[in-house]
Amino acid sequence: MESSVPLEPAIMPQQPLKILISGGGTGGHVFPAIAIANAVRDQAPDTRFLFVGAEGKMEMEKVPAAGYEITGLPIRGFQRSALWKNVGLPWRLLKSMWKARRIVRTFKPHVAVGVGGYASGPVLAAAQRADVPTLIQEQNSHAGATNRMLARRARIICVAYPGMDRYFPKEKIRLTGNPVRQDMVRLTGKRPRGMEHFQLRGDAPVVLVTGGSLGARGINLGIAAALPRLRDQGVQLIWQTGTPYHAQAEQAVRDAGYADAHVHEFISRMDLAYAVADVVVARAGAISVSELCITRLPSILVPLPTAAEDHQTSNARALSDRGAAVLVRDSETEEKLGQEVLRLLGEPAERDKLRQAMETLGIGNAAEAIAAEVVRLALPGTLGNNAAA
Repeated sequence: MESSVPLEPAIMPQQPLKILISGGGTGGHVFPAIAIANAVRDQAPDTRFLFVGAEGKMEMEKVPAAGYEITGLPIRGFQRSALWKNVGLPWRLLKSMWKARRIVRTFKPHVAVGVGGYASGPVLAAAQRADVPTLIQEQNSHAGATNRMLARRARIICVAYPGMDRYFPKEKIRLTGNPVRQDMVRLTGKRPRGMEHFQLRGDAPVVLVTGGSLGARGINLGIAAALPRLRDQGVQLIWQTGTPYHAQAEQAVRDAGYADAHVHEFISRMDLAYAVADVVVARAGAISVSELCITRLPSILVPLPTAAEDHQTSNARALSDRGAAVLVRDSETEEKLGQEVLRLLGEPAERDKLRQAMETLGIGNAAEAIAAEVVRLALPGTLGNNAAA
């Protein structure tokens, strides 16, 4: 069984730490990385950090905005939609590996942390070759190939789901959960503000639909097909469509005469949306799932079918198999999504069961627990020996 993690290291480091954090590409990797750094800084205030990301990706903007130093690698992912763009990939990979080795050699970290994303692989591999202790933060219930490979030499592997010993050695696993933005999951007292913010009534159920900032085509099509039924049942709808579908969704709502459907291209105050929702429809990305588990919101998960190694389906099943969420496949949304929304709204006991099952999966102090492991890896006794030569 995976071991849990005490929130504070047993002994504080006696000299400033240097921590290398690699990964990014999406908010699901970037924001947890920043949360881990913040938590390490709380436990060891003199720590110096260096982030490593992929050039041109969002971490190159978000990390400096959070007050941390970052450098970029030229690495890119494989382009399935435009194969000709992959011609330079081998050179980019070699150049990234060379630069990662130079970063490790010059920064001399006491610990290297990988949070997933393109840059994580080369940096952790370089750190391991230099005998720097490495910590992997695996966010999904299906471990990616890179993390499975790096796990052989990693010291600690922090996971968000039980049963990850099917991918990693048991003795290295710590069940910590995924770091989330705390302002998104602190909902106490926010419901009145949320009702006012979204111009909702207190006498009708609220359904929140979100597919991320770019939207989710399958979810959007399923909700569009269900608009007449949702309208007729008096459901208040908060619908984040993403940019590509926004105008189409607004037109569909007008055509349906659905006054209680509130269409948003993007929701900046997701905490207020969570605070008012009776049921949530969402993708099954790791951080979204973690937020839903912590807030214990009855959820219908629609996994992105094109996600790498179909990890979103694995995330959704990790909940649905435990009775903690409802899974609807992307290809079935037009037929089933509205039906499942109305079923959950009509069955309060079922929603309570989902909440109870989520309680065992939501871990709200993940960043602090992971930070304690990072500091512990660099404690006196190993601290002087961990830095790369």
